[in-house]
Amino acid sequence: MSGSRTLRGWWTDLTDLVLPAECGGCGRARAVLCPRCRTALGGAPPRRVRPEPAPPGLPEVHAAAPYADEVRAALLAHKERGVLALAGPLGTALAGAVRAGLREAWTGAREVGARDAGAGGAGAGDARGRGPVLLVPVPSARGAVRIRGHDPARRIALAAAGELRRTGTSARVLAVLRQRYAVADQSGLDARQRVANLAGALAVAPGGGVLLRGGGALVLVDDLMTTGASLAEAARAVRAASAPAVESRAGPGTYGRAKSAVYPAEAGEGREERKTGPRMAGRYGGGGVIREVFCAAVVAASPDSFEINRN
Repeated sequence: MSGSRTLRGWWTDLTDLVLPAECGGCGRARAVLCPRCRTALGGAPPRRVRPEPAPPGLPEVHAAAPYADEVRAALLAHKERGVLALAGPLGTALAGAVRAGLREAWTGAREVGARDAGAGGAGAGDARGRGPVLLVPVPSARGAVRIRGHDPARRIALAAAGELRRTGTSARVLAVLRQRYAVADQSGLDARQRVANLAGALAVAPGGGVLLRGGGALVLVDDLMTTGASLAEAARAVRAASAPAVESRAGPGTYGRAKSAVYPAEAGEGREERKTGPRMAGRYGGGGVIREVFCAAVVAASPDSFEINRN
């Protein structure tokens, strides 16, 4: 039985890639995403978004489109129905949001650097020259990955990295975040409850801190932002990877089991990283120190979160 399901899943994946049955946004026949739905997904410039209320620790987020109508249908088709061919256009949209976030962050870094230099400081370097952009996807729950047969955010991140490289930006995906314990279904929870539900749920996998220190700007990525709780928890986990090491009371080896905001020290982490705490490579810190989370990008965000741009 298991073998037949595997064969059926393989055949579905192949036919979706080669012969898409319908547009993932509107259902038009024989199109992965029709021109009208592609315009809804990426026809407008990505914009900075912020949920209200914003959870503590949420980095600046850029989104390609509001989560409504054709965009919502396309994301659900990719995530829940396994229309894997949609990863391409969704990744292109995510790449646009990543570029928008990096442009804003780099502009801010140059402005601060100019002020520092004018005040007699050393000035700020441009993080673009320090290595590839690192896309860190927010992981799906393990049970959801088993049911769906894929991790949607990771698949879209890989497509986005390919699009960034194709257009001249060095980029790679680092899927280093892991769920430490199972969390409750988020669908029935409000913003405050989602933050509490996810508190301490993510951690950087052993050895992931070394990888995070090896690139340039770091961008947290996901397919969708509603309340921002998942992105805020991912940002906290990345920051914690360079926080001062404090041994959990539960003892070593608690990764993935104990619900605690305190993590065992990562093996091989240098004294300088522990001493300085969360820092940003480039203008905020020297090489070999994990930077403060640079920014975040998503394919879509709730329409209300776009209201920030009307202020």
